[in-house]
Amino acid sequence: MSFDKPFHRNYRPVIEGHNSGYSNWAYIVDQSYSTNPEYYTRAFSIIQEDVNKLFEYVEPSDVNSATYSFRIHELLIRICIEVEANFKAILRENIFDPKDKDGKSRSEKNWNINDFKIVNKTHHLDDYSIQLPFWKGKFNERKPFEAWKTDLPLSWYQAYNQSKHDRVHNFEKANFANLIDAYSGLCVILSSQFGTEDFKPGGKSLGANTDCYFGGGFGFGNLIIDWPDDWKDEEMYEFDWSKLKTETERFAKIDYNNLV
Repeated sequence: MSFDKPFHRNYRPVIEGHNSGYSNWAYIVDQSYSTNPEYYTRAFSIIQEDVNKLFEYVEPSDVNSATYSFRIHELLIRICIEVEANFKAILRENIFDPKDKDGKSRSEKNWNINDFKIVNKTHHLDDYSIQLPFWKGKFNERKPFEAWKTDLPLSWYQAYNQSKHDRVHNFEKANFANLIDAYSGLCVILSSQFGTEDFKPGGKSLGANTDCYFGGGFGFGNLIIDWPDDWKDEEMYEFDWSKLKTETERFAKIDYNNLV
């Protein structure tokens, strides 16, 4: 059975039907869908500018994957902080109340990557892939959450944690490859919430359906997004937003506490 209301901060396909093209994106810009989404997309835009600035000094190429520096380390830390902020926003705006070993609720400041992993079940993060159109070499396609398919840790997130807590001994882990994976990961988690909507005044979205030299569908940061194609019918949305948007209760909440 499909869902007759969209969940907060959860972009997923709408079953094809009457007005489904409009319904597939219009709910995202409803102000009740998410709290201050522009704060998260603006943060990405600033990071994007800094990543592009870095490309003036470090060419986006396979041969530079192991390059590391204070600037790369700084960017990796900032990006992963944004990744965490997005995960927390998703869980906060739905239903999530994790417990410690004593059965007491853990506050949001104590949520960690093991908590965030549950979002993969509702957002299909591990099925997104990102292509970097100007990358030279065979690693131009990134699947930043693919490790979660086999219940493995995210190597780029581990690099962030290790270099953050002990930079002296783990500085080289804050390298260019992990930075690009983290950057792609932030693009994925934003896309899984907002599609191609960037919440800039006057603009509808970042989507482009015209022919392009690079092919693919561009999204955040002018990266090419390969969207998940493994949604089952019972996981998809089925509503007519032109009617639903007139109702008081337009959105539902994911109950992560009972999600197995």
